[in-house]
Amino acid sequence: MITSTFEAMARLFEADLAELGPDQPRLNVSPTETVPVVVSHGGDRTIVPMRWGLLPPWYRTPTGGALLINARAEGIADKPAFREAIRARRCLLPADGFYEWQGEKGARVPHAIRPPDGAIIAFAGLWQEWRGAPTCAIVTCAANATLAPIHDRMPVVISPPDFPLWLGEAGPGAARLMTPAPDDALSASPADAGTRAILARRP
Repeated sequence: MITSTFEAMARLFEADLAELGPDQPRLNVSPTETVPVVVSHGGDRTIVPMRWGLLPPWYRTPTGGALLINARAEGIADKPAFREAIRARRCLLPADGFYEWQGEKGARVPHAIRPPDGAIIAFAGLWQEWRGAPTCAIVTCAANATLAPIHDRMPVVISPPDFPLWLGEAGPGAARLMTPAPDDALSASPADAGTRAILARRP
């Protein structure tokens, strides 16, 4: 979910804004949609639009292979689709939360995962240009104790002091950041009826 304004993101990440399209809340963000992404070039940060769903250079079409919306931290440096990007093209994906589903098929309940203080989250990501257009994936790791009862995986969350390291501005060592967030960094609660109705319409 993306509910914060682009200006709020720019302040948090100390970044300039590219043309990002309509600045309006998006409760349901689906794979292949365009999302705001923080990149750094020579220490200058910009928030740019990217397709959520990384496309490796060898894909002939956007549907020419698996939909790579996530990149598992375990072994990421050895995966052909990710190994160059994780070394040279790391990014941050701002969000205000996300959803995970729990329960049996046909009776699954979405849970809203968000920071208790309402702060913007920064997901660790990596990006790849495909035919002139940037595409990205979110790095995931094993779930922490808060999320484990709902799902066994979670996005890697980067805290503000670690933004420079993940973005490649502070030298090597970013691999140590690919760990579960502290148990109290996020809270989880069943989504309300209105949100469930919106999520039920997702593609």
